[in-house]
Amino acid sequence: MSREGLRYQTFSRRAFLLAGAQGLALATLGSRLYYLAIIEGDQYKLRADKNRISLRWIAPERGEIFDRFGRKLATNRQDFRVFLIPEQAHKVTDTLARLGRIVQLDDRRLARVERQIKRQRKFMPVTVAQGLTWKTFARVNVEMPSLPGVVTDSGLSRYYPDGIDVAHIVGYMASPQEDDMNTSPLYQLPGFKVGRQGLERRYEDQLRGKAGTRRVEVNAVGREIRELPPRQDAVRGENINLALDLDLQKFTMERLGEEAAGAVLVDVQSGDILAMGSSPSFDPNEFTNGISHENWQALLKDPRKPLINKPVAGLYPPGSTFKPIMALAALESGVVKPDTTHYCNGSFQLGSHTFHCWRHRGHGRVNLEQAIQQSCDVYFYKVAADMDIDNIADMARRFGLGAVFDVGVDGEKEGLVPDRDWKHRVMHDQWHLGETLNVSIGQGALLVTPLQLAIMSARIAGGNKVWPSLVRSLDGEPDTNRSFLPLDVNPLHLKVVRRGMEMVMEAGGTAHDWHRPKSAIRQAGKTGSAQIKRITKSERQTGIIKQEDLPWAERDHALFIGYAPADAPEVATGILVQHGAHGGSTAAPIARDMMDKALELKRQREGKPLPITTATAGPVKGTPPPPDPDGEAD
Repeated sequence: MSREGLRYQTFSRRAFLLAGAQGLALATLGSRLYYLAIIEGDQYKLRADKNRISLRWIAPERGEIFDRFGRKLATNRQDFRVFLIPEQAHKVTDTLARLGRIVQLDDRRLARVERQIKRQRKFMPVTVAQGLTWKTFARVNVEMPSLPGVVTDSGLSRYYPDGIDVAHIVGYMASPQEDDMNTSPLYQLPGFKVGRQGLERRYEDQLRGKAGTRRVEVNAVGREIRELPPRQDAVRGENINLALDLDLQKFTMERLGEEAAGAVLVDVQSGDILAMGSSPSFDPNEFTNGISHENWQALLKDPRKPLINKPVAGLYPPGSTFKPIMALAALESGVVKPDTTHYCNGSFQLGSHTFHCWRHRGHGRVNLEQAIQQSCDVYFYKVAADMDIDNIADMARRFGLGAVFDVGVDGEKEGLVPDRDWKHRVMHDQWHLGETLNVSIGQGALLVTPLQLAIMSARIAGGNKVWPSLVRSLDGEPDTNRSFLPLDVNPLHLKVVRRGMEMVMEAGGTAHDWHRPKSAIRQAGKTGSAQIKRITKSERQTGIIKQEDLPWAERDHALFIGYAPADAPEVATGILVQHGAHGGSTAAPIARDMMDKALELKRQREGKPLPITTATAGPVKGTPPPPDPDGEAD
């Protein structure tokens, strides 16, 4: 074969091999394209859409909170807000400085804005101010050309029409904490708020509702270009209906005034909490738009602790309000009978220790009802000397002490009902008789809340195991047909204790009001004072130390439990005034007025005639009250 032929043959073979390689490459590429476009096409299309389409969350409208008659305690109202988009502002500091000439921006708020800018992408809006007046909002809109990056918006924010009166019940709203920002996408929305206390916090999931979504097309850096259908609207949060009576709640707060106090009033039959006041209070509306540093520090430093919900979270010795429970425990265990008498000479000796009665000269010979009426410490010392602390603790628990009722607000405490097991478990020691004597007059390790005192009073009044209710329903008809089992207590023994509590409000009783007309509704109750400062025997006998002469923080706590009407109880109350000195002169008048007001409102709504009370009649002649008692000694 000639050289030309060999050269042609070699060229043809190489061309064939090259063509084969090209064909194989094209086949491989084609098959890969087929696999990607046809077989895996849907998956890669979805990935592409995720890069191109972003979901944006739509904040739901928050549910409202109503009292028992449908009056709003927490609602939503129009909120004028200002945001800043950092990437659109030439210089953030200059823009904020110019904005600060229109909107008041303190250093704390500016620092918060700077932290938010550093934490999120530059094209995401940051809340600068909210809760603006229409006038300020309009000024910002007028100045928008000179405020690069500033945008305005009108949304909804939380509003409490009677905030100070219901603050500890409904709670308040505030921005999510930084540690919680990544727990929910909603928390990253500009201006989004969450419940921080009370019902707002406890029912956050129900009140918040369900977020909606909208699909938006974004570019490579995540900036929104346009919205794409479909949009899923947010679902409004559920409403909460309470057992609370707003009229009675406002009256209670008015009567508590500036005292450091907690008061609860319940319906004896249903257990509905009609009023639950904690004083002093605060305005939850301040937290909605961001409370100032000065106001926050003032709340923290106030010795009266305005942020604590005293009816459920305040723990105090019950003082002599515990004596009805002590009387029932003694009657049930057979230590005393209704006609058992003891002589009070002003003190009781146990070994080398002397336990004093609040009345240093004594009460003389008294029976059980008179011991309750006059709050005789010595009578209960002598009874306690023959009793077992476990029997006393068991009776206290039957009447709601040491229980957590879970009424829907956070921070509820169970208190402490001491017994032998508690002493051994916590203090690794045995129980001593002297401790029983202290417990018998509501002192020692015994601790209760005003809510527990109110329930104790309601159970004494009705003889049933009443359970308190604050939240009646979530977006539905309230359950008003509640019934309770009878207490495991002899009804005859309850009758004796009730009679003693009625005598407390009569002439010779520790809470007798000689101004109260005879035609007024009869009430029953028990005063108490929980000792803070130990008073020596010589000081007590000589009268050198008087509660009014002591510094506020060293005065005794004043307590009262009661119910009305005495013959057919409808409402019951428990009240504590911190460092109020005397239960009879400080706590009892407030409780009397609360019960009168509750019955007055009920009669008005039922269209029945109203009884004559101290509010509608002048003073009447009667026996002046005895000296204020209940200065128990350890």
